[in-house]
Amino acid sequence: MRQRRTIRKKLLAYASAALLAAGIGAFVAPSVASAHGAMQMPGSRTWLCYEDGRTSTGQIIPQNPACAAAVAQSGVTPLYNWFAVLRSDGAGRVSGFIPDGQLCSGGTGGPYDFTGFNLARDDWPLTHLTSGKTVEIDYNDWAKHPGTFSLYITKDGYNPTKPLAWSDLDPTPFSQVTNPPADGGPGTDAGHYYWNATLPSGKTGKHLIYSVWSRSDSTETFYGCSDVIFDGGNGEVTGVGSGGTTTPPTTPPTTPPTTSPTTPPTTPPTTGPTTPPTTAPAGGCTAMYNVTGSWTGGFQGQVMVHAGTSAIGKWTVTWTWPGSQTLTQLWSGTATSSGSLVTVKNASWNGTVAAGDSTTFGFLGSGATPATVNNLTCSTA
Repeated sequence: MRQRRTIRKKLLAYASAALLAAGIGAFVAPSVASAHGAMQMPGSRTWLCYEDGRTSTGQIIPQNPACAAAVAQSGVTPLYNWFAVLRSDGAGRVSGFIPDGQLCSGGTGGPYDFTGFNLARDDWPLTHLTSGKTVEIDYNDWAKHPGTFSLYITKDGYNPTKPLAWSDLDPTPFSQVTNPPADGGPGTDAGHYYWNATLPSGKTGKHLIYSVWSRSDSTETFYGCSDVIFDGGNGEVTGVGSGGTTTPPTTPPTTPPTTSPTTPPTTPPTTGPTTPPTTAPAGGCTAMYNVTGSWTGGFQGQVMVHAGTSAIGKWTVTWTWPGSQTLTQLWSGTATSSGSLVTVKNASWNGTVAAGDSTTFGFLGSGATPATVNNLTCSTA
């Protein structure tokens, strides 16, 4: 079991290194009180669709039909943030908190629109397992925090073509651990918590494993759906292709894409997450970063500034580039750069943010699309 975990760790590390080398993807950078993670063995829908769709150009173009349908409904941003199916006000709640039919997205109160991953289909990527066997569970630790992991399994007779309801799940977790060990650092695809779990006996055919990670140091809770088939398998994954082949622009646009303002607007833009977490982090502000577009030699990004439990009157966001990237244009804020350090202050009209509310700013950058930005912070100074 340990050998298999070591092999998987190496494979994930190689994949992560390839991502960094190619400048693939984006992430939600944790600030003062943000955690992130999702199941990787057996893989969650968001993780395996991300794996299915990633390309050497930085685009995510799923080939799996269910993954493509999820992107058609929710857009590609959720896959750049595959580890962020969360509710900041979850407090470990399950049935009665997340509505039937919305289990895989964690409802609609999170920072991103994951509703496409609720689609009732039987062609999601599958992990092949053996009923009654003890397997190693891997859960990504993009940000580490103490808490409890609970795994539920669907009842016999589960039909993946019907919307998932709480009544489809056994009410008692078949595996539950608190503060399991972790392997690898946070902020990478390879880093993960791990523990051994004995799969339920007597299961055959397609099922779904539902994961709940409830932090003990805050009310933030993560939810996820992993599609599995009990057919004597040993963790093999099917339904994940080699990614898309669409060719990106050969030169960056001379002006920002039309979805972004070319000059600071007189009112705040409406792009970005439409529903911020319903319970804000305590005090101050936090920043969440994601990439909204990329091409050869350049990319477009967005940062959401989220107020805590008190309103703020101004904000400052800083980060450092992980490579030779440079900031070329910014809207909805004012920016200064010093080497790899970028400092963004609010514009005159978006400095005041109500408690629990958010605002966004966007930018264009040159260089390889960064898989991370370093030292992302938000302050009210």
